[in-house]
Amino acid sequence: MPDAAPPSESAPANQNVARGLATRRHLIEVATHLFATLGYEDTSIEAVLNQAGVSRGSLYHHFAGKEALFEAVLEEMENDIGARVVEGSAGAPDAAATLRLGCTQWVQMAGDPVVRQVLLIDAPSVLGWDRWRALEERHALGLIKALVGMMADQGEVEPSLVDVFSHVILASINEIALMIALADDPERAQRDGAAAIDEVLTRLLPGQS
Repeated sequence: MPDAAPPSESAPANQNVARGLATRRHLIEVATHLFATLGYEDTSIEAVLNQAGVSRGSLYHHFAGKEALFEAVLEEMENDIGARVVEGSAGAPDAAATLRLGCTQWVQMAGDPVVRQVLLIDAPSVLGWDRWRALEERHALGLIKALVGMMADQGEVEPSLVDVFSHVILASINEIALMIALADDPERAQRDGAAAIDEVLTRLLPGQS
């Protein structure tokens, strides 16, 4: 009879990794809710610990402090926004329509209370303008460049202007999103913002009337 196989040493390790990832996700979910409802300044580590039901050591195992936790929330939110934009514009017939739909969706998302408070109101002040802008560029600029580049391949945009136009579009939609976030009448600001970005794209990109 052959010897029995030794117990796998990787199974407990894999379980620990899975538990750690689950704890990290849970902390981000709880922190997102608190940051959105209370704001960054009024959200304490103690509040996160109490609502998440985890130990201080567990939280600090994953995050160096409140700012690091906030940055993880922002990264998760940016990934979610990107996925929603891609999914929402999946049926567009071409790159120009995809770009227009994606920009409009982002402007609409600016009215979401969570996006508004966390990403548009608190993030620029917590991270500082340069780091917030770098975050936006890291997540959104690549997609915009890809779409404008496809339009250039189709002769709709001058190839030498792809990079400049991409930055202009990103700056425009982010400025409109910030305007919506700070508006006294967010619904009206959303309508005006959607119309404005549509006009910007029409004027900026040839053949997009």
